[in-house]
Amino acid sequence: MSGYIRSFLEIGLGDVGLVGGKTASLGELYSALASRGIAVPNGFAITADAYREALLRGGVADELHRLLDGIDKSKIKQLASKAAKAREIIYRAMDTPLLREQVVEAYRQLEREAGIGVAVAVRSSATAEDLPTASFAGQHESFLNVRGPKDLFEACRRCFASIFTDRAISYRIDNGFDHFKVALSVAVMRMVRSDLAASGVVFTLDTESGFRDVVFVTGCYGLGETIVQGQVDPDEFYVHKPTLSQGFRMVLRRRLGAKQIRMIYGKRGGSHATLTRKVPEAERQKYCISDPEVLSLAEIAVRIEAHYSKHAGAAMPMDIEWAKDGADGKLYIIQARPETVASQRSADVYETYNLKGQGSVIVNGRAVGEKIASGRTRRVVSARDLAAFRPGEILVAPATSPDWEPIMKIAAGIITDKGGRTCHAAIVARELGIPAVVGATHATEKIKSGTDVTICCAEGDIGSVYQGAVAFDITKTPVSELRQPRTAIMVNVGTPEMAFRTAMQPQAGVGLARMEFIISEHIGVHPMALLKPDKIKSTKARAAIARLTKGFKSPADFFIQRLAEGVGTIAAAFYPKPVIVRLSDFKTNEYASLIGGEGFEPREENPMLGFRGASRYSHPAYTEGFALECAALRLVRKEMGLSNLRVMVPFCRTVEEGRRVIATMAANGLRRGEDDLEIYVMCEIPNNVIQIDAFSQLFDGFSIGSNDLTQLTLGVDRDSDIVAFDFDERDPGMLEMFRQAVVGAKRNGRHIGICGEAPANYPEIARYLTGLGIDSISVNPSSVFRTMAVVSDAEANQPKSETRDSPRCNDQITAGTAAA
Repeated sequence: MSGYIRSFLEIGLGDVGLVGGKTASLGELYSALASRGIAVPNGFAITADAYREALLRGGVADELHRLLDGIDKSKIKQLASKAAKAREIIYRAMDTPLLREQVVEAYRQLEREAGIGVAVAVRSSATAEDLPTASFAGQHESFLNVRGPKDLFEACRRCFASIFTDRAISYRIDNGFDHFKVALSVAVMRMVRSDLAASGVVFTLDTESGFRDVVFVTGCYGLGETIVQGQVDPDEFYVHKPTLSQGFRMVLRRRLGAKQIRMIYGKRGGSHATLTRKVPEAERQKYCISDPEVLSLAEIAVRIEAHYSKHAGAAMPMDIEWAKDGADGKLYIIQARPETVASQRSADVYETYNLKGQGSVIVNGRAVGEKIASGRTRRVVSARDLAAFRPGEILVAPATSPDWEPIMKIAAGIITDKGGRTCHAAIVARELGIPAVVGATHATEKIKSGTDVTICCAEGDIGSVYQGAVAFDITKTPVSELRQPRTAIMVNVGTPEMAFRTAMQPQAGVGLARMEFIISEHIGVHPMALLKPDKIKSTKARAAIARLTKGFKSPADFFIQRLAEGVGTIAAAFYPKPVIVRLSDFKTNEYASLIGGEGFEPREENPMLGFRGASRYSHPAYTEGFALECAALRLVRKEMGLSNLRVMVPFCRTVEEGRRVIATMAANGLRRGEDDLEIYVMCEIPNNVIQIDAFSQLFDGFSIGSNDLTQLTLGVDRDSDIVAFDFDERDPGMLEMFRQAVVGAKRNGRHIGICGEAPANYPEIARYLTGLGIDSISVNPSSVFRTMAVVSDAEANQPKSETRDSPRCNDQITAGTAAA
């Protein structure tokens, strides 16, 4: 093609100055990757030269200078008025016979390929003189389902005019860009019939933490604009890159979105080119694409990332748009660009936010930003409410629009009724570095203007809006100041939602992953209630189970998939480092509190010492439930390919009980040594220490549970306030227990670590254990840096002549305890 038109085959990443970043990327996809099996719709570009030459005709540039020079973007009404006039000037200037003729001919060529009246998308693509890598994402207009040469040329003119939207003018002022050194190109691309199927966005990293070993896929029914606009809560999927590359085809984790509406083609052009319709409830309860399609998208995304990374000469995480054609059933890539927020975060400083106080929760939604902010709310339902917004307020809205970005830039946080983690509000919040809670249903009904609230996005996937100003702190740790000790410092992880973030901080793996948290928070149902529904007397519990398990092959499959996704997410986050998951260790009263649990648990006077841990696994009352736990772990190791997962048995009272557990696990497909499976046991009962030689014959390693071991050694109920003063891991008797456990494990060539809170609460315990030569110390994520420092000092100060299990260590800590 010639003149102002370039076909996608004629352009690539080296043409940003001519057609802008978005269109250059479309050309790269079509010309370089379509031949490699990645489906990309064809199209053409109107070059930025068409726009630049229009400015030189008839005093257009002079007229725009008079209008825009010295404009004050803080005066919102003035900005809107001048922007509208500027758009009208460009709209008129782009109406030339030559440009019209070339656009029509290019469209006719598309018609010859795809049929008369082929529907196209018309998208803007900006470029800046002397700044070819500048990003202008989301600043300009796009038009969908445009048909025929007349409507196409109209849409192109309006696209060019959108270079002077309110938000684009504001964005250029904020970033120091000269309005007259920024030009616009327009991309015209054949539309995919996703109105008959689904579409969405793929990121080749986790958008919240920046964790790079996953592909994050979102999707909804119909055209993908509803995701970007925040009008739907999309389905979400994670795929683990390292195991995918090894041939393991399993979705790591999925979340069913509400998918409230779908955008479809309209029968008329202009503002009626697309329509939205409610999605029937039955469809909303299904995922918009299948697992094989999710995996195909992940594989495509990884290939695109590799291509762009090779071109850039550095790792280049990607932001990719996809669409499924309902007519031919194929998956198409309709856009790809480098991800510019999470991937750009500094790795030099590790920053964490933590709530210090408490407050009542007003609403929950999807967390964006991993931060906390307090402020006074301002409810904005329409553009008319924007003028009242003040700096530092928290924006509360049904959803946000690109036109709102000038006020979003002065907000302390954002709360929306609708939207997922790739909606407009989420994208802008990340760019601005402020927390947002999106998809918080009924937020605009429950939160009025002028309400003091705290937005917390530092507790995992779920974001919470608390009543009032809740105290919080921020910890910044320079990574350069960390000293890595020889002793492995591992982390305790309870929630899968925090796994990606935690895995990015220095650590040696997971010393304790608590299965019971996943069961209580992500399943919520007693496993035996899923297997024996006839024993459930409560009508309410039956209804709740039916609702939770809807869409699964069986109630048992619900339990297995949910548990496997939770455990698998943690194992994937730290892969290939070891992740030790502890089998369920609920007490009977805790099990009974699960949905349907009352009919399956005995009432015990002292559940702490009752039917818990290893005693349950081969007992007729729970053996079928334990089989579900084993099935989930087997899926994680064998189907997901996460062979770094190790399994730990809790509260194993006797050697014979240990033998029964090992045999039961083997009968359920978890055989010690098979596929390098290691099985550990908690060292938390005095008998584990006394008979450590015998336990060493059954298990590959030990993890000291200081809470239960202290309780049982000192005879103190750890939950009793009246005797709490006697619960102290620094007691000489406890120190001797620690010593015997470490020495005994090492005598038998077994790994020995500790996963209780003692080393974090008492630095002298960490120093003492280091002196004994313990292999690993596992603490909560917030205690990792402090523990590393203590252990590094202990290792540095250890006299060379002194053995690490020397009695002197005991003397030092006893003296310290007495002094305290």
